[in-house]
Amino acid sequence: MTAPLAVEVGTELPEQSFTVTRADLVRSAGASGDVNPVHWNQRVAQAGGLPDVIAHGMLTMALAGRVVSDWAGDPGRVLAYSVRFTRPVVVPDDGMGATVTVSAKVTAVDDGVAALSVTASFDGQTVLGRATARVRLG
Repeated sequence: MTAPLAVEVGTELPEQSFTVTRADLVRSAGASGDVNPVHWNQRVAQAGGLPDVIAHGMLTMALAGRVVSDWAGDPGRVLAYSVRFTRPVVVPDDGMGATVTVSAKVTAVDDGVAALSVTASFDGQTVLGRATARVRLG
């Protein structure tokens, strides 16, 4: 059994950074069934007005959610998690990929549940808006 989390408003979760490569996009497409060519074909992405191939929004959301579930110690403690997609994560074909940085902060604690505000950014800009989670503390 996972020990109860002792937190208060203002508690910051450890920031984590994730590298997303074109190979990750292929794996994500295979796992999700989302084979939209904007996630793997530069020509198609650019024809659609994008600067290059972009990461799946759900992959970006999953990376941010991982920070919350890692902190919770048990994914079953995550009662709710929601985001709005605000900007794409552009993944260049340079062997280095793109870096998504995720942080979170406890905004409220009520009746054994912590409310969190989650921030995910790429290239200095927020890529998930209204990203929130609720985590059972005990």
